[in-house]
Amino acid sequence: MLFLYQIIVLLILILSPFIIVFRLIKKKEDKNRFTEKFSFPSKKRIKGKLIWFHGASVGEIMSVIPLIKHYEKNKSVRQILITSSTLSSSKVIKKFRFKKTTHQFYPVDFYQIINRFLNFWKPDVAIFIDSEIWPCMFQNIYKRKIPLILLNARLTKKTFNNWIKIKSFGKSVFDNLTIAYPQNIETFSYIKKLSNTKINNLGNLKFAEIGDYYSDKFNSNLISEFKKKKIWIASSTHNPEEIFCGKTHLHLKKKYKNLLTIIIPRHIHRVNKISSELNDLGLNITLHSSKNQKLKNVDIYLVDSFGETKKFHEISSSVFLGGSIVNKGGQNPLEAARFGANILHGPNVNNFTDIYKHLKYLNVSRTIYSPKQLASLIKFKKNKNTGVKIKKIGDKILKKTIKELDKYILNEFKKT
Repeated sequence: MLFLYQIIVLLILILSPFIIVFRLIKKKEDKNRFTEKFSFPSKKRIKGKLIWFHGASVGEIMSVIPLIKHYEKNKSVRQILITSSTLSSSKVIKKFRFKKTTHQFYPVDFYQIINRFLNFWKPDVAIFIDSEIWPCMFQNIYKRKIPLILLNARLTKKTFNNWIKIKSFGKSVFDNLTIAYPQNIETFSYIKKLSNTKINNLGNLKFAEIGDYYSDKFNSNLISEFKKKKIWIASSTHNPEEIFCGKTHLHLKKKYKNLLTIIIPRHIHRVNKISSELNDLGLNITLHSSKNQKLKNVDIYLVDSFGETKKFHEISSSVFLGGSIVNKGGQNPLEAARFGANILHGPNVNNFTDIYKHLKYLNVSRTIYSPKQLASLIKFKKNKNTGVKIKKIGDKILKKTIKELDKYILNEFKKT
C-alpha cells in the first residue's frame, strides 16, 4: 500500500511545476521559498538539540505557540523548527519574532525528498499537530528512532472511516507513533481502534492562551473612530459568507445607524472579489491596508492583512466564525471567546465540535442559519466571565502537556 501511495505522490510531483505556477499566480506560494517543499532549505541547521513542530496551517501552528514560547526559554533546546504547508501560516509566525525558532515549508511526502529533509535537519524529537499524518515521513522518522508525537490529535468520523477501509495500512502508519495525545474522546477511540500506539488524553490544547503576537496597536485616531461605532466582527470567512454577512449588516443597519461590520476573510487574496460583491449590495467598503481613519460613511471594514485577528477580536462583543455556513468544518472560536465575545456560527462546525459544545454549555455560543437570524442575535455587550473560565481550562491543559512532552524531549536530550 505504501508503494501505491508513493506512485500517486510521484504523479503529483511530475505535475508539480504546473501546480506551483498556478499557486504562484493565485499568490498561495512564496516565490522565493517554494523550493523548501522539495527539501531545499533556506535556513541553517544550528548545531545542538532541535525540536520539530509540524502543523498544516495557521490554526494548528497557533495551538502550539505557548509550547514554543516555553521551549524558547529552555537552555537545552538549541533550535526549534516549525514546518507548515501554507503561506498564511509562514507570515503569522513572523509576528512572534522568536529567537531560536526557524520556519520552513513542509516537504512533499516522497521518499527521496523526505530523506533529504531528515538528513539536513536531524530533529531530536518530531511533534505533529492535529490531523497531520504522513505515511512516508512517519516511516522514515520511526526508522531513525526519533520520538514521534501526534499532539492534540484529531480524527473526524469521515477520516476514521477512510482509514478503517485500509486498516492494515493505517495500523502500519499509526504504529510509527511513539505516543498520541488526542484532543477529544472521539479521537481517542478512533486511534485505539486503528493502532496499538500509546495514547494519553490531556484535553484540547487550543484552550491554552497564546498571548500577544502582534507588536503594533490600533492608531489612536482609528480607536476613536471605532468607539463611535456599534461594531461586530465576521472572522475567518469563506466564499460566499461575506455576502451572508453583508446582508446581515443591511438588516442591522435598519436599527443601528452607526453600525460597522468588520470582516476578516480566511484568505486575503480574495479581497478584491469580496469588495466587488459587497459593493453590489450597496455597501461602502474600506480596506484595513488603506489606513483610512475616517469611518463616517463606512459600512464594511475589510481586513486584508495577516496576523492581526486577535486585536480585532479584542474590541468586539459579537463574533461570527466563518467556515460554518459553508461546509468547511468551522473555525476555532476560543480566541474571540476569551475576550468575552458572544460567539455565533453556522451549522457546520465539525472541526471544533467539543469546543462549541463547551461554549454552548457556558451559554456564549449560538447556531445561526440566516442573515436575519444572525442580525437578531448580535449583541453589543461582552460576557465578562467567559474569558476567565476558558483561561483556567487552558492553563491546566498547557501545564499537563508541558509535563508530558518534557518526558520525551528532555529525556531524549540527555542521550549522548
